[in-house]
Amino acid sequence: MDKDHALEEMMGKLGDFGRYQCFQFILHILAAMTAGMHMLSLVTVAAVPDHRCWIDGVDTNESVADWNSSQILAAIPRTPSGSLHNCLIYDNNSETMTCSKWVFDTTYRSSSRAIEWNLVCDQRWMGALAQSIYMLGVFTGAVVLGGMADKYGRKTIFCWSGVLQLVFGVLVAFIPEYWSFLVVRFLYGIFGSAGSYITGFVLTMELVGASKRTACGVAFQAAFAGGIMLVAGWGALIDDRQILQVIYGLHSLLLIPHIWIMDESPRWLWAQGRSKESVDIVEKALKCNKSEDTLDRAELVSRGKAKASKGSDAPSAGTGDLFKTPNLRNKTLNVCFCWFANSIAYYGLTLSTGKLEGNPYLITAILGFVELPSYAAVVYFLDIWGRRPLISSMMLVGGAACVIATFLPAGSTISTGIVIAGKLFIAGSFAIIYNYSAELFPTVVRNSAMGLGSMCARLSGALTPLITLLDSFNPKIPAITFGVVAVVSGFLCMFLPETMNQPMPQSLADGERFGKGDTLFTSCVGKKRNRTYSEDNKAPESMVPLEDASRKV
Repeated sequence: MDKDHALEEMMGKLGDFGRYQCFQFILHILAAMTAGMHMLSLVTVAAVPDHRCWIDGVDTNESVADWNSSQILAAIPRTPSGSLHNCLIYDNNSETMTCSKWVFDTTYRSSSRAIEWNLVCDQRWMGALAQSIYMLGVFTGAVVLGGMADKYGRKTIFCWSGVLQLVFGVLVAFIPEYWSFLVVRFLYGIFGSAGSYITGFVLTMELVGASKRTACGVAFQAAFAGGIMLVAGWGALIDDRQILQVIYGLHSLLLIPHIWIMDESPRWLWAQGRSKESVDIVEKALKCNKSEDTLDRAELVSRGKAKASKGSDAPSAGTGDLFKTPNLRNKTLNVCFCWFANSIAYYGLTLSTGKLEGNPYLITAILGFVELPSYAAVVYFLDIWGRRPLISSMMLVGGAACVIATFLPAGSTISTGIVIAGKLFIAGSFAIIYNYSAELFPTVVRNSAMGLGSMCARLSGALTPLITLLDSFNPKIPAITFGVVAVVSGFLCMFLPETMNQPMPQSLADGERFGKGDTLFTSCVGKKRNRTYSEDNKAPESMVPLEDASRKV
């Protein structure tokens, strides 16, 4: 019995998705929900309500003048749209000047970091930096903790991340000073939306069968959207920003019991030569699934140890190999830009909810909810229409919606509806890129390619809050930027090969031959099948573990 075949035969006895896999999957997916909540916590905790300059003699600590009073209208200049200017006031000579004190509209929120630290006008960059720092923390976590999970185990990193996101999620609520707040936010990002989410995603991909990986992977995205809706729900119920952040942080208590009830990945244990532990977990799973299959423990343990002793003979390949040959290089650059574009459009739309007219909590909840039908459509159509046409069309429509909305009256029902539609399509394309990336690249560099794509997504996620500051020059610039990037990437995706129902490349040579000449323009809407890239590989390969894959996180 071949040592690799022994592992696949052992895992195959579990079936694709039995009771055991279902239970472990529920444990893993909780990390996606908490990741979404932590990622978007600043939307409420650091919300920036509508504001205007403080007028001495009119506004007092005891009372605030009505925004439409004659005194206010005479003291504050108007914007071109006719609303009160947020940052300017008339001086005694009727000249405009900037102000250093503000009055905030408390209709929806009276307590936030932005109100507490005046993160408005010439200090808006401080609020954007706080979100960017969190994204950089996610970037760091994706890179560092992904490697640590390969070395020390998925469960170890998952559980430590769960504990630390609980600690930092609560601690950040009590930091009184801005720069210390940024340091804790960075650490919060490493563990809050990277550590447990990434390892939870990998654990699921390594446990469920090939036929269920698409559905389970998309379910992780849906759980992330659920976290966004919880941000909105708690924000609407709790006004105090400190209590609200503590509530967000305490959700990580859901991950603490995993220390005792979640299992390590049998595939990882097998790869580390710990075949006895791997077999023990699979036997436990078979009992949970009420399967009548049995394992030959002695034979499997022996084969697992042989794998560990001979593992050093396997040829190595890394990220650099993705750029050595032209076809593989083109696919790598295209896919990396696709990750970048999906992330920048997704977070650009999500973080801009405060600029839409209406109840900000309702809008945030809707933008999270609309992702669910998008994910359902992806699960249904992905294996019918194919990866390339679906991701291209979703990015083109989503990007176009961002651009079109900027030319409609701000706050109008039509404008808001188009933004929501854009979020729906971008969320769907973001879900597809995970599976598509894993199928495009050969086995020997697949994990490296997924890690590289994830890094590009984290980079654009960190840039997104800073790009939103460009609305100081023109309110249309951020949305047009997000939309144009998505449209360009959607067009470029047409030049990627289709992967549906095709054998997955294994070697670097396979990866270079795979998809040559196969574009949307040379095939029948992605239905042409290219099975000639490898003469030695005639049967589809099962999806291998995605050890460095990560989400919009």
